[in-house]
Amino acid sequence: MRTRDGDLTLLSIAQQPSRVKDMDFAPSPRAADLAQRVRAFIDTEIEPVEPAMLADVAARRARGEDAWPPPAALADLAAKARAQGLWNLFLPAGHGDAFAQRFGTDGGTGLSNLDYASVAEQMGRSALAPLVFNCNAPDTGNMEVLLKYGTPEQQEQWLHPLLDGRIRSTFLMTEPGVASSDATNMQATATLDGDEVVLDGRKWWSTGAGHPDCRIGVFMGLTDPSAHRHRQHSMVLVPLDAPGVTVERMLTALGQYDEPLGHGQVNLDAVRLPASNILAGPGRAFEIAQGRLGPGRVHHCMRLIGLAEKSLELACERSTQRVAFGKPIANLGGNRERLARARIAINQARLHVLHAAWKLDTVGIEGAQSEVSEIKAAVPQMACDVIDLAIQLHGGGGMSEDFPLAAAYAGARSLRLADGPDEVHLGVVARHLLRPYATAGGSR
Repeated sequence: MRTRDGDLTLLSIAQQPSRVKDMDFAPSPRAADLAQRVRAFIDTEIEPVEPAMLADVAARRARGEDAWPPPAALADLAAKARAQGLWNLFLPAGHGDAFAQRFGTDGGTGLSNLDYASVAEQMGRSALAPLVFNCNAPDTGNMEVLLKYGTPEQQEQWLHPLLDGRIRSTFLMTEPGVASSDATNMQATATLDGDEVVLDGRKWWSTGAGHPDCRIGVFMGLTDPSAHRHRQHSMVLVPLDAPGVTVERMLTALGQYDEPLGHGQVNLDAVRLPASNILAGPGRAFEIAQGRLGPGRVHHCMRLIGLAEKSLELACERSTQRVAFGKPIANLGGNRERLARARIAINQARLHVLHAAWKLDTVGIEGAQSEVSEIKAAVPQMACDVIDLAIQLHGGGGMSEDFPLAAAYAGARSLRLADGPDEVHLGVVARHLLRPYATAGGSR
């Protein structure tokens, strides 16, 4: 797709002619090749074994055994992917190039947001694929934070093992006692005490905390209540084996434990760490979060596009092969129209996300705030709708472990809350939308 409409509205073009740019959503040849190879790897290496691997996890849990250790086959798949250069593909162009060369990324350089989008879509087709390619959340976001804000010592200790796939990480931000959609409500503290920082608080929905290789967390806490509201908080690197850190329980999302990563509730009780563990210095947590979550939301949304595509394929297969009342169920009750609308919705969402990725690449997060919030509100809802249709067409089986749809729905539905609930993102979009209409005396 190519257009001269840089901001998608004639009014914007008329008001800001200098910002009109060519908009090209086509992946580069390298990105197209990587996306094709990632898809081939998923089709030939992951999908044939994934159902059995997930069934084994469920069976172990049903027997009361520890279901968290990942199957050994997962490590074998990761080794194959790395040998093919399909490793750490999330690394950003420019900033992550040296690490792409060192840690085995095909081509030896990072990808733009737009180029990685096509790769991330393919990874979304499989629950295990992001982990196999070392491109899973929250590790990607945590690694990007360490790339941009970590000291050489922090990178050596934590980033290198993460890029190597030897350890996993978690992000400790959301709290059970407050409305975490407003991070200024945060009760957890990161208190400076001489050359140490003391962490106290309880976090939950800490994705990755259940993995047996999870070694490090990125913790956000209140440091200076008297500072500007966006300079009060700090982000701190927390080894999970530090005294006072306890993973209290693993949470379910609509009944799904989401192994082998899982979502933990983590308590921090007077955890003392060197002040040098504070990322970029005290008071910079909001700045770090802004840079971390923009690209991460594109990654989430493109993986959801892939998940929706896979769900639509399953819906089409089921509806053309299953017969009821003498007809394929695709031909009953308006199902053809529902399938057609799902096709349209996925295509619309894909272009929406590619536009946001393009804006991130061309003007950065400050210039793409509305677009990133738009996709974060729109795409999880679209995915939920498509997956719900697929479940309906599968009947009772769609809600069982016989198909991946129940887990897919739980994942998509959770993303209407993760990284900011719909309502927060719609508020951001409305703020940007209405800003040109504001006057000194209010709104006209």
